[in-house]
Amino acid sequence: MFERFTKDARAVVQGAVECAERAKASTVDAEHLLLALLEREGSRGSFALAALGAGERKESVRQALEDARRRAGLSQAETDALAGLGIDVSEIVARVEEAHGVGAMSGGRTDKGRRPGRPGFGRGAKDVLEKALRVAVARRDRHIGDEHILLALTVRPGVPAEVLADHGVTHESLTRVLGGEGEACA
Repeated sequence: MFERFTKDARAVVQGAVECAERAKASTVDAEHLLLALLEREGSRGSFALAALGAGERKESVRQALEDARRRAGLSQAETDALAGLGIDVSEIVARVEEAHGVGAMSGGRTDKGRRPGRPGFGRGAKDVLEKALRVAVARRDRHIGDEHILLALTVRPGVPAEVLADHGVTHESLTRVLGGEGEACA
């Protein structure tokens, strides 16, 4: 499948691996793909993010992802649903971090049984990359670009889609910016 990836899409995948390594994560997750997309410049995906205003709010997106990671990957919608049941996720996070240190619920700690080397791809990242292929095929594009990865992140339920939507980046808005055949609108 990677032979169909453009240079920009390959750079996003490589950047996601580097983001996971910096975070000492045991796997590359969908959030790492989004972080890598935020670091890109001069690509179709970065153009789309900038056109929708997320380009100037990169730090806000990063902070929202970090907040979700501290909540053990729970989205804000999941946190709100638990609050409706009387469960205060913020209080649980505070107690766990008081006992075990900041970020204890983030899952970023390395596993004892993990092999040394690069982190593998988690189910979420694999799902996004597979969805990017389906998006490219549906748009009749020959290659998978970073814009397809971005589109895939917006349609897969979870923290990245929620964070993007909170910053004005939805599948519908991306489709408008990128145009019908994958060409960016001027």
